[in-house]
Amino acid sequence: MCLCSQKNVIPLCFQMKICMNRHEQLTEALKLNFGYDSFKGNQEAIISNLMDGNDTFVLMPTGGGKSLCYQLPSLLMDGVAIVISPLIALMKNQVDAMRNYSDEDGIAHFINSSLSKPEILAVKEDILAGKTKLLYLAPESLQKGENIDFLRQVKISFYAIDEAHCISEWGHDFRPEYRKIQPIVENIGKAPIIALTATATPKVQQDIQKNLGMMNAKVFKSSFNRPNLYYEVRPKTEDVDKDLIRFIKSMDDKSGIIYCLSRKTVEELAAILKANNIEAMPYHAGMDSQLRSETQDAFLMEKCQIIVATIAFGMGIDKPDVRFVIHYDVPKSLEGYYQETGRAGRDGGEGLCICYYSPKDIERLKKFMLDKQPTEKEIGTQLLFEMQSYCESNICRRKLLLHYFGEEYEEEKCGNCDNCKKNYSLIDASELLALIIETVQELKEKFKADHIVDILKGRETAAVTSYNHTELDSFGAAEDTDESTLYAIIRQAMLAGYIKKDIDSYGDIKITTAGKKFAKKPVEFKVPVEQESDEEEAIMSENMAGCAAADDVLYSILKDTRKKISKQLNVPPFVIFQDPSLEAMATTYPITYEELQNIPGVGAGKAKRYGEEFLNIIKTYVEENDIIRPEDMRIRTVAKNSQQKISIIQAIDRRVDLDDLAESKGMSMDELLDEIEAIVYSGTKLNINYFIEEIMDPDKEEEIYDYFRGASTDNVKTALREIDEDDVSEIDVRLVRIKFQSELGN
Repeated sequence: MCLCSQKNVIPLCFQMKICMNRHEQLTEALKLNFGYDSFKGNQEAIISNLMDGNDTFVLMPTGGGKSLCYQLPSLLMDGVAIVISPLIALMKNQVDAMRNYSDEDGIAHFINSSLSKPEILAVKEDILAGKTKLLYLAPESLQKGENIDFLRQVKISFYAIDEAHCISEWGHDFRPEYRKIQPIVENIGKAPIIALTATATPKVQQDIQKNLGMMNAKVFKSSFNRPNLYYEVRPKTEDVDKDLIRFIKSMDDKSGIIYCLSRKTVEELAAILKANNIEAMPYHAGMDSQLRSETQDAFLMEKCQIIVATIAFGMGIDKPDVRFVIHYDVPKSLEGYYQETGRAGRDGGEGLCICYYSPKDIERLKKFMLDKQPTEKEIGTQLLFEMQSYCESNICRRKLLLHYFGEEYEEEKCGNCDNCKKNYSLIDASELLALIIETVQELKEKFKADHIVDILKGRETAAVTSYNHTELDSFGAAEDTDESTLYAIIRQAMLAGYIKKDIDSYGDIKITTAGKKFAKKPVEFKVPVEQESDEEEAIMSENMAGCAAADDVLYSILKDTRKKISKQLNVPPFVIFQDPSLEAMATTYPITYEELQNIPGVGAGKAKRYGEEFLNIIKTYVEENDIIRPEDMRIRTVAKNSQQKISIIQAIDRRVDLDDLAESKGMSMDELLDEIEAIVYSGTKLNINYFIEEIMDPDKEEEIYDYFRGASTDNVKTALREIDEDDVSEIDVRLVRIKFQSELGN
């Protein structure tokens, strides 16, 4: 099909003098509308398949360019594309982005509960006038009778189902309303469907295609591997807040997202970070929509460094330079974890993904599922087991993640996760694997990994005894082997293809053909075991991909200019130009509009809208510094405190008398000082001078303070012996010790 025959090609057809082949047309449209010279990965094949009228299924990781797969064809096909999206914030961001690429604001619209009736009427007028190529709708809005009636009057080019994993009960963000999309689409009018998701196991993929009636769709599966992302699991100890604060402060004001499971934890952690002079804001579904919108805008506009959020935050965020994603609580599934970590380093730069893990978190989440329906409970328990296995494993984390999504990672080590940077030795576990396979055979492949481990460890659990599995030959056969080692062997055996989990039976272990051969004739089977090391490994971002411009001074000037313009226009800085575009400018020094359009991510629209000031700056800089510009335009591709602790911090900030504070909390003064000391020693600075000055003689205060300057210990009883003054009390020493620690230690 020749694109020139389309009636509403915008604006490509007006530029074409001759009919070109599909590749040339799409490449020119990409450059003209979005400023890129070439497609990434499967993008071009996906777009061609959709434009040929075929149903299309897209599995592409975050940052891979899913949105372009429906944005570009919407501009080139006759009619309006309907994009079904789960979040209002996501719609708003994408509509703003499309308008930014075009001279016509009516090019993209959304209809949802945030619009008034007159605003919705104006949107419909633009659609009927043929101005609109993209219409975003939430599934709830799609179900409304008046919207169905309206859309039946409109020429639909195709339907795009974004975040399609929401359809599946096995998906990490299942939404029942997504199940109703297919019959509504049939009611409105038949058109090709493109379903897109950043995370989907084979089971979830099958669910999506079946529910949308697109089993014959062509599937485009990009690699789930994000080489620039660094994965690490840290133990969640009592010092987790201190470790977290130290990490954030080491990141030099770079943007990050911290995920928590509860709204209460979000509020508490955000308050702790703010108390430690970190610009952090909370975000969760319990906040009103206006405040959520303001919070998201503050993050996009770089008015705050950190968002502390529940999973309510993320799908609506389109910020390419998030440099770290931290899971303060362990996620409920590996799919959710992958989706959320995928928000880091979307521009291909640095992306640190850290998860704090405690087995207690897993147990707590299991308890939350006790009252759920049996099917939901089975699914949830299995997903949690996968998450627990990931956190406790010694195997390359990238290898585990990719295997979970049905993709095999050929390398033994990725070199960019904590496990690959630790000191491991390999042990031969062929005998134990043979024992595990034998146990699976005895169980007739009808039980999960935890039941198998219970049998091998000789545990008389309710399930083991009820099935009389204490009578099995393998019962207690590995009682001297660590449980963690048994699980490690099971995980490694899955990666090696000897056993597998049956999803339809919620995780029962099955033996593969290779496993049956192994049982008959075992071969060497190695499993990594961590070795103790005297030296602490440096496992942060030494080898991370980062941003690098040829001219750091110019790059800094361009960033400042971008920030100034973003404030003037009240749009996020990356909407003007993304970091890689600025890096390319600081490498190739474009001084004309034509040269600027050769910069990645800068199309004709952006060059015209924002280019003048940047070109003037670069031209002046080149002249003043006698820069010899390269003729060949080489582009370089470039602490957990309770709510009580928070209220104590706030009360001290208000200079509340400590006696009154203790009384209001129902505490003794000793108990209050215990809390204050815990806060101060965790790294939070508190100023209690107002109280010390009120109750203590300045000379006494100075004497105690001077003692701590030269003391080898801050022990209170030692201080009382050394000071040896009758009028110095334990309370006095503790108060001055708090002041000393706060002033000199924090």
